[in-house]
Amino acid sequence: MISGVNRDYGLRRSTTIVAMSIVSLVFLSAISGVLLAFYYQPAAGEAYRSISRIATDVNFGSIVYGVHHYAGNFTIVLGLVQMVLMFLSRQSCLSWTVSWTSGILLILAGIALAWTAMVLGWTQDGFWRLSVELGIIESIPVVGSTLRELLTGGGGINTDTLQRMYALHSYVLSVGAVALSAVHLWGALRQDREEKQSLRDRRKAKVESELDRIVRDLDRMEETIDRR
Repeated sequence: MISGVNRDYGLRRSTTIVAMSIVSLVFLSAISGVLLAFYYQPAAGEAYRSISRIATDVNFGSIVYGVHHYAGNFTIVLGLVQMVLMFLSRQSCLSWTVSWTSGILLILAGIALAWTAMVLGWTQDGFWRLSVELGIIESIPVVGSTLRELLTGGGGINTDTLQRMYALHSYVLSVGAVALSAVHLWGALRQDREEKQSLRDRRKAKVESELDRIVRDLDRMEETIDRR
């Protein structure tokens, strides 16, 4: 029983540590994204050249670009790892609603950030991937055509599309990811404090129970001696 409690407590502590790592990665990605925005130009043709200049001409540009890329990807990976840890540590109860909800939404925001970044480099791979996925979006009944027009600006994949993806990536989804990571960490820390208090209460109750048992045993021994 004690080993099971210790195992669950260790897993819960691990989820808090992972939550702190996720927040660090999100803020690192946000800061590096702001630095990249000083040089990036969201226009067809210019986007590829601006990223090339960042990687070759700007001091530490390739490092900042790499940090931005890998921090975003590892945020998704750690988010999935944390969901597994929370499940294994039985943190699926109602009191963990904030952590579960914000964690799932943060993973979705990270995936959406990666999706919107797909075309920002204006490469052949990103262009044709977006073309295929826009076709899938357009096939959605009723709202598909409207969604495609909102994302592309009403025509093909051009500067309007790039600017809309850039706005979604840099302002809407990034702000949402930062807010969700902060809420997620707050929920994990709050639950961690509650788990510590609950563990202390259980240990205290166990000690009191053992003391009561010892006192009862001593009383019975005294009664037995008195009878003799």
